[in-house]
Amino acid sequence: MATRADIHDPGPFGTALKAARAGRRVSQLMLSLDAGVSARHLSFLESGRAMPSREMVLTLAEALALPLSARNHLLGAAGFASAYPASPLASEAIAPFRAILSQMMENHAPFPALLCDRHWNVLEASTSAAAMLSPLLEGWHGPPNVFRLTACHPRAPELIANLPEVLHESLERLALEQSLAGDDPVLADLIAVTRAAAAKHPYRAARTRSPVLPVVFRGPAGLMSFLSVVAQCGTSEDVTVRDLRLELLFPADEATRAAFN
Repeated sequence: MATRADIHDPGPFGTALKAARAGRRVSQLMLSLDAGVSARHLSFLESGRAMPSREMVLTLAEALALPLSARNHLLGAAGFASAYPASPLASEAIAPFRAILSQMMENHAPFPALLCDRHWNVLEASTSAAAMLSPLLEGWHGPPNVFRLTACHPRAPELIANLPEVLHESLERLALEQSLAGDDPVLADLIAVTRAAAAKHPYRAARTRSPVLPVVFRGPAGLMSFLSVVAQCGTSEDVTVRDLRLELLFPADEATRAAFN
């Protein structure tokens, strides 16, 4: 029987490490092998019976393939300073990346483009994207979020012609994001609200599935069908840059393309 002396408070680091490992669905044994540490020591770190060095935190974070923001969180939980900067979006430090993203959005005109953070809050929208979003922003409080607007706005069923399919695809995309991010309560909440919306708008898959799923908007000129491509920056060690998502919407049919000419 365990005595009080055997019970340890895992503390912020042990709790954070266990949550990150659980988010990756990795066992202690698997993580210990990937990180090159003993399973016993890893167990002690998670239970709070041992504290890690800064190098150990970074080793475990790398073995879990955590995003940079999650690595900083793990370091902070262990009492260490962040290893990766998180520069303001308008700072000179990430100006070259902003220039690249702005050029991509300009080159994509007149078709819609959205710049979002890692939780899909809209940071910037092209002219056509802003026009498409405007009906969903009426009466909306808080930052516009791509998935929250789709799942929660009362006009979403009216404006998104294939909402059940879009919600189904949204759940798959969010699940992938969550698997890559590890333990992320914001993504978990987005999954919960999207799953609740999908239950109200059930998706019935066709026997023969199309290789692509367009998003079909109802606009003043009729139906517009788009295919989505999401780009991310992978050559920066800045948290802000790594967390950016650039979504480009391309016409899925000639009628939609003609609507922009």
